[in-house]
Amino acid sequence: MTGCWTLEPGRPATLTAPPVTDLADALAWLDTAHAELRAGLREHGAVYLRGLPVHGVDDFARVRDLLLPQPTPYREKATPRSDFGAGVYSSTDLPAAQAIAPHNENSYTLTFPGLLLFGCLTAPEEGGATPVADCRRVLRALPAHLVERMRTQGWLLRRAYSEHISTDWRSAFATDSPAEVERYCAENLISCAWDEDGNLRTAQLRPGIVRHPATGEEVWFNHLAFWSRWSLDEEIRDTLVEEFGHDGLPFDTAFGDGPPLTRDDLDAVRAAYEAATVRRAWEAGGLLLVDNVLAAHGRDPFRGDRRIVVAMGAPVDIAHCGPTVEPAAGAVRSHG
Repeated sequence: MTGCWTLEPGRPATLTAPPVTDLADALAWLDTAHAELRAGLREHGAVYLRGLPVHGVDDFARVRDLLLPQPTPYREKATPRSDFGAGVYSSTDLPAAQAIAPHNENSYTLTFPGLLLFGCLTAPEEGGATPVADCRRVLRALPAHLVERMRTQGWLLRRAYSEHISTDWRSAFATDSPAEVERYCAENLISCAWDEDGNLRTAQLRPGIVRHPATGEEVWFNHLAFWSRWSLDEEIRDTLVEEFGHDGLPFDTAFGDGPPLTRDDLDAVRAAYEAATVRRAWEAGGLLLVDNVLAAHGRDPFRGDRRIVVAMGAPVDIAHCGPTVEPAAGAVRSHG
């Protein structure tokens, strides 16, 4: 049995499965199509799969076990997710009206998933696509001065964990022990400090341009724009700055030599992502396999019930990606 490839402008490469009788039949076909699927991923960065009988979490987990046999833990959590067990999570539990900007999953960790598998159990009435952007194209579309700064300086992520305005440190690090958090941070090149209220602040320097470990292609790989202060709603940003100061924002980014991203920088990065983005409306049972180094992903706002699950696998060490800047701990700023 062979599948049918469809390539359309503005949409991800799509592979439609041949007619199958049940999930066991579908898994047998996926096993034979594995090499073809991987080749499609290398070329396009993401592949949408249609025609498979994936109706629930258990079905999705069985497909995941075939396509992503080596799981990647979800580290340094940043957004709310529901855990369905066996390494299957909701894609995100953020409000339906909120768009999620393109990003590479866990680009700020030293080990991150090489592959992501999304599955649609319930398609929304309207919107809600998971857009993907080819990060090779993003890099080529960016202004030369931003590329040069990232290539030579990397990017700096600062986070302030709080139960009231962001992810709290217990959820982010999956522990109730400050000592365990400090141990993790020391092992993973993250500076950390506690304020008088017991809240945590961290800072980490990471490369923002890397090479794909298999193809050697250079890509734009970071959360520089995603977590910039300018990505916050203006009213929310002004309120947070007034309450907590510029150094107390839940997250903020800068180039590695210190200067924060400007509004113009953010606009340029967003334009590069948009030019490289493709999307397809979800269908119940649809799957999206994403090479997390070659492609960034996001989420469109939606209306109606939407149930998208995700699994992460094929872990990659940043050291194997030819980083242009070596990861290091950053400087944690004091409150004020």
